[in-house]
Amino acid sequence: MFSKTCQYAIKAVIYIHKQSLVGKKVGAKEIGQEIDAPDAFTAKILQILVRQQVVGSFKGPTGGFFVDKSHESKTLKDVVMAIDGDGLFHGCSLGLKQCSEVNPCPLHFEISNVRTKIIHMLTVKSLKQLAEEVGDGTTVLARFA
Repeated sequence: MFSKTCQYAIKAVIYIHKQSLVGKKVGAKEIGQEIDAPDAFTAKILQILVRQQVVGSFKGPTGGFFVDKSHESKTLKDVVMAIDGDGLFHGCSLGLKQCSEVNPCPLHFEISNVRTKIIHMLTVKSLKQLAEEVGDGTTVLARFA
């Protein structure tokens, strides 16, 4: 459903939130190792997330990536929008330019219902809540070997 870049971004943001819950800033290298992504690719993803204000960062010896109160209400939808844009939420699934409620494609109404459910799923919990679930073991962020 999500691009590989977006999958890495989601995992990175949840990891950053999890570390921020205990007051820790994390570096790009640590994040890349934790989400099993190449360092350079992780750094590019993190730049986008900072630019879109999904996470924050400080440079220097005590720097790293973090979240604070201004990021607490961010959701998965914010990550998807920052990385993949709004294509998942808008536009015709068959690529028709004239598709609309008045002039629907064969999939329009079915896809509309699915999109409504996806948007709900992406906004029902904050990234902080997802990180808390990972932190308490309710959910997992890494694959099992």
